[in-house]
Amino acid sequence: MEGLNITDEMLSPDSVTRQLNDQISLAKGFLVIAKESNNLQFAWELSAQIRNSQILLSNAALRRTPLTISESETAVRDMALLLFQAQQLHYDSATMIMRLKAKIQGLEEQMSTVSDKSSKYGQIAAEEVPKSLYCLGVRLTSERFQNANLQGKLKENRQTALKLKDNSLYHFCVFSDNILAASVVVNSTALNSNNPSKIVFHLVTDEVNYAAMKAWFTMNSFGGVTVEVQKIEDFSWLNASYVPVLKQLQDSETQSYYFSGSGGDNRTPIKFRNPKYLSMLNHLRFYIPEVFPALKKVVFLDDDVVVQKDLSPLFSLDLNGNVNGAVETCMETFHRYHKYLNYSHPLIREHFDPDACGWAFGMNVFDLVEWRRRNVTGIYHYWQEKNVDRTLWKLGTLPPGLLTFYGLTEPLNPSWHVLGLGYTNVDQHLIEKGAVLHFNGNSKPWLKIGMEKYKPLWDKYVDYGHPLLQLCNVH
Repeated sequence: MEGLNITDEMLSPDSVTRQLNDQISLAKGFLVIAKESNNLQFAWELSAQIRNSQILLSNAALRRTPLTISESETAVRDMALLLFQAQQLHYDSATMIMRLKAKIQGLEEQMSTVSDKSSKYGQIAAEEVPKSLYCLGVRLTSERFQNANLQGKLKENRQTALKLKDNSLYHFCVFSDNILAASVVVNSTALNSNNPSKIVFHLVTDEVNYAAMKAWFTMNSFGGVTVEVQKIEDFSWLNASYVPVLKQLQDSETQSYYFSGSGGDNRTPIKFRNPKYLSMLNHLRFYIPEVFPALKKVVFLDDDVVVQKDLSPLFSLDLNGNVNGAVETCMETFHRYHKYLNYSHPLIREHFDPDACGWAFGMNVFDLVEWRRRNVTGIYHYWQEKNVDRTLWKLGTLPPGLLTFYGLTEPLNPSWHVLGLGYTNVDQHLIEKGAVLHFNGNSKPWLKIGMEKYKPLWDKYVDYGHPLLQLCNVH
């Protein structure tokens, strides 16, 4: 879609957007001084006007057209009056500027220290496997090999095998090593579906969790939903000669960078040094047509989502010849391409618009017919090979996803996928309307650091009365 070019707007001397942004920046400075001077009423007025101006800018970004003078005239005038009032209060004096500079410097030093500690501790907590989930995996693995009744159920019947390739059904895929999280995805989808018997879930896990995952989805019923469990080790085509990430993992410098943290760039945030970014379960989303060669359309779900609406309409959406249907994320938070990619690199600068709208992994509709026709996996391989020295982006799956599906992504209605429940406050109205709620971020609902106010949205799809969950003290 043609739309607002933020860069051009901010460089234009006649831009209302630029004027509003300049006013906001100045008002934020006066706001700090007002609070320092204990002038709380004036600070409140400044805060309210800053928010009003930010809403105008957000609305303009949302509709992709520049702000007009008529719609912003009141906000500009009201802010100008407040800024004039601030000057009358001598907030622009040399003494106040020096106080402000000293305060900012002190706060920056404190923030840097706290931020480093928070990142390290938060990352450690997020990577932890709770003892209760570890216990559940061990118990289920034992059940898988000791329970004779379960052994009989595990044998796939012919009717189930046919469903796995039936393109008239609704096919979902989840790649996960977390049994409980995957169970919530399946259970919430089933309970909110108008026709669960038409749903097929394709779960892919690793060798360590395969037996436990297989046992759990065999011994529990999910409202008639068909569930297939595979392990990634069975995909013979997934090898270093075909997959760039696996080839790069054999490089000693890459291993040093991600596993020992001894790479050359010590300024790289700790979250990018997390070895999970090299997990093939994480990158398997780029090989969906190879994983499911008989399927034509698939809805991909991350394992940290909860489904609270019927998702069957996704399968009749027209993607207008595109491969990926996804919800864009460049509205209020302005998540555009320049936030994820290195635009000082000529390859990035020449091929991608820095103001192009970002989108989210976690709930994606993939047209696999179009994917194969356009050789999208080959595009992904090309960019991974170009990024062997990590100069195009650090790591993760979203940056290569933005490159791979550039010009091949159809924007979906934002209510299909609501993000942020694992790291920030989300508008309650958006949560109520959302079809898929995404707990992206470190505060996963199955961890102690999960955000308490959002955990009930996830807990309602866990049967805490299940004997195995009680045995392992899952709560």
